[in-house]
Amino acid sequence: MAETDLVELVRESLLAGVTVLMPVLATVLVVGILTGLVQAATGVHEPAVGLVPRLFATGLVLLWTLPWMVERMTDLVRVAASGP
Repeated sequence: MAETDLVELVRESLLAGVTVLMPVLATVLVVGILTGLVQAATGVHEPAVGLVPRLFATGLVLLWTLPWMVERMTDLVRVAASGP
């Protein structure tokens, strides 16, 4: 495997990893901000009040996007295994 092929494979792997994780990370960010605002507005500062909605939303997003995530990663592995 040539050095340029290896660099391209690493670049594609990092891009695929970021692409696959983005829906989950964006969901956690949005739900975290919303629960933080609700906690600040109500004065309730229990850790479970912030954790439970994030876990629930993360689970839903994972269930919804898992087939796409697996397909994207298996496509990457097939391309890497096929070689040049």
